[in-house]
Amino acid sequence: MAVKSLIRVRMGGEDAHYGGGLVDGAHMLKLFGDVATELLIINDGDEGLFKAYDNVEFIAPVYAGDYIEATGEITNIGNTSRKMTFEARKVIVPRPDISDSAADVLAEPIVVCRASGTCVVPAKCQRKK
Repeated sequence: MAVKSLIRVRMGGEDAHYGGGLVDGAHMLKLFGDVATELLIINDGDEGLFKAYDNVEFIAPVYAGDYIEATGEITNIGNTSRKMTFEARKVIVPRPDISDSAADVLAEPIVVCRASGTCVVPAKCQRKK
């Protein structure tokens, strides 16, 4: 059975890095790092270390006010390495054209980023065998 994780966060004004409230792509990688940490704790009982991203694909823009759902899955378990895949989807968008507090849940989430990478949990730190 695959180990999976999901977190959902709202991008705030403090997350906007560019004009028009655009959030930088590195923020998605931060979310993936949090997902990876949770996956390693569930799987190994230890936070481990993120070694490398194999692939990162930015697909759609993210803006302040968007709700992002980041998911991850361990796809392969080696002696100390854990291969993972990640996906971030926009699930709620603000509607400033209606009012300052209006928002819509998207009928179909929009994939904004995908990535894959490898984390390492040293053997001596693996508490779940």
